[in-house]
Amino acid sequence: MDKLRDFLKSWPGRILLILCLSPLALLGVESYFGGGVDPNQVAQVGDASVGLTEYQSAVNSRRTEILEQVEDASLLNEDVLHEQVLKGLIDRTLLEQQAGKLGMTVSDDTINRLLRQEAVFQDADGNFSNDQFANFLRQRGMTKNQLFAEFRNQLSLDQLNASIVGTAVYPMQAVSQLIDLQLESRNVWLHRFNWQDYTDQVKLSKNDIQAYYDANKETLKSAAMVDLAYLQLSPQTIQVTDVTKEDLQQQYEAYKQEQAIVDERQVSQILLTGDNAKARADTVKARLDKGASFVALAKSESDDPSGETGGSIGRFNPSVFGNDATAVEKALEGLSVGDITAPIKTSFGYQIFTVTEDNGSKIPTLESMRDDLTAKATEYKRQEMYADKVTAINDMAADGFSIEDIAQQENVTLKRLKDYRKENNKSVLSQPAVIKQAFDEFTIQDQAVTAGIEVGNGTVWVQPSNYRPTKTLALSAATPRITQILRQQKATALALKEAKSLIAGIKTSADISKQSVSLQSLGAVNRQTTLLTEKERGLAFSQQAANNGVVAVASETETGATLLVGDRIKTEPQSPLSDAQRAQTASIIRDNLGQDQLQDYLDYLRLVYKVEINEANMSNAQGR
Repeated sequence: MDKLRDFLKSWPGRILLILCLSPLALLGVESYFGGGVDPNQVAQVGDASVGLTEYQSAVNSRRTEILEQVEDASLLNEDVLHEQVLKGLIDRTLLEQQAGKLGMTVSDDTINRLLRQEAVFQDADGNFSNDQFANFLRQRGMTKNQLFAEFRNQLSLDQLNASIVGTAVYPMQAVSQLIDLQLESRNVWLHRFNWQDYTDQVKLSKNDIQAYYDANKETLKSAAMVDLAYLQLSPQTIQVTDVTKEDLQQQYEAYKQEQAIVDERQVSQILLTGDNAKARADTVKARLDKGASFVALAKSESDDPSGETGGSIGRFNPSVFGNDATAVEKALEGLSVGDITAPIKTSFGYQIFTVTEDNGSKIPTLESMRDDLTAKATEYKRQEMYADKVTAINDMAADGFSIEDIAQQENVTLKRLKDYRKENNKSVLSQPAVIKQAFDEFTIQDQAVTAGIEVGNGTVWVQPSNYRPTKTLALSAATPRITQILRQQKATALALKEAKSLIAGIKTSADISKQSVSLQSLGAVNRQTTLLTEKERGLAFSQQAANNGVVAVASETETGATLLVGDRIKTEPQSPLSDAQRAQTASIIRDNLGQDQLQDYLDYLRLVYKVEINEANMSNAQGR
């Protein structure tokens, strides 16, 4: 298995995993070894198709990969996942057809040579092993011809990929210029004009609002909303009853099993039976306490056949004692060689034990671990009770109980959210998985309680009501939104007008302090400064200043307008990057350009090969 894992990390292994082309990295190897085209298509791509089974396998593979990277499954947007996987499968099919059309192929000799170099197929002497190769094929459920076909197909795609991505050109001179831009700096003075300070100057008429409404009616839509009742449960909310002795013993046994601790103590016993067993046992114990030989007393007093050999019963085995095992274990707990227990009443009579030999590791006593075991037992019971409650609520939801009845019967607090939105959801339940279930068509129609949705370390059940679908707003309903938009636009224009009115009066640094507004000195800044927003950074280096002078510029921003003054732009004489770092930077830039070219090429292939998506099968695959 380790050799197989190492093989899949090598470059031929990555061919199998389809990691060579970044647009196709969503896909797992299982998608390509399906053994034929699924007649239930989700997409027709030219003369080829993307099968339903292939699509579902790729979705499951990608979902598993994502969930290994994030702890909260509710953050996974299933719609986006399905969209990305389908695009990746279509992209791959387009490239496969184009590679075939261009005659890109690889010989069997080349594939044989590559496979012989892989350690997973080699014996201890480093020679190719037919047995190991055959075993690999059995594990994958493939024939040799299928494996060769997949290799040939993927290597052909690699050739096509290299011919596109590898041709991206970005000369070193351009890299140097890009780096030099990052080394520029200048002294900057700043004043921001907040649009909200100009709202009292804004006048809006009914005609303004009507004109905006007429021009933007299709964008003025209400949000899809429901009123949401929900239950939220997590293990932390579960109150645990008192931990019992049995709970502690269970955790103690689990600890010993986890630590692979085996009780290797050799034990001897003296068994006393009959009506006077207790009195005899007390007498024997008193003699042992005075130093009498355990072996001798076992031979003379024990009623068990083991007494003939001095009471030896071998390695301690709790199962021998049946229902008395717990009592015997507790008596022996912590005993070292030579220690003797008090008489123990069991179903056999009264027994006295001693440890004669200990070849095992020292076992901590239950008592010494009580606090830790109590905590573990408490958490175990909490998780068990939580799982039982989740199951119970799920069963009631499936049986059609209302969320109010479930809350009352299971003693869970019922919570509500009014105007719960499908888009731009900022509520406490903004996870995509919850939104998807809340707006599920079946759930809305039946106003049903959903099955449990895992959110973080807990579970949520929701019941939507009062569904309001998205629709174009009437003028009266849209007026408040339009008023806000126009007021901000007009106020921003006024802010920018004032900012620009100051530009003409700023020619030298001495002019800065003469303005009607106070400009804050930021000192020397570069293109990476965090003192400016992204838009302001571009503005700050948009114009060069004259020698011994400054340049003033103004622009609209997200918060209103910004006036920036800068002195002459200076560039550091030497780049902190070495030649090797510059070369690495150029390589990264070329790779990025290459990926852009690949996407452009895929857009071209979509014009060459007709792509049709089977929406019905897609909806079924997505559970809609």
